[in-house]
Amino acid sequence: MEKLAREKAREPDSNPSSDTPDDWWDSVLTDPRAVGKPWLPISQRRLSEILRHLLRVECQRCSRIVEIQKADAVRLFGPHEVYKTVAQRLLDDTCRYRSGRLEEDGCWINWSG
Repeated sequence: MEKLAREKAREPDSNPSSDTPDDWWDSVLTDPRAVGKPWLPISQRRLSEILRHLLRVECQRCSRIVEIQKADAVRLFGPHEVYKTVAQRLLDDTCRYRSGRLEEDGCWINWSG
């Protein structure tokens, strides 16, 4: 074991990033397929930044689903309104759970869909 440790210590440190040329990294990073997920989650985007035509919000509490067309949402709330506040207002307008306590009132938004 000591012999293997000494041989390993004598070998030069091989860093894979130093072996790859800069041109290769440039081509990988500028590839349009490498864009991946958007930098903001959909809940934090403004209505004008969302590409979907139909906006759907679900309540985790009562499993109620509210749908609105993007054009109607822009007309009602404005193009610069954040989708999270729009979704919360859509659910709260017809919320079934009203206990009188602020912590318990309202619907809980499910952003999975």
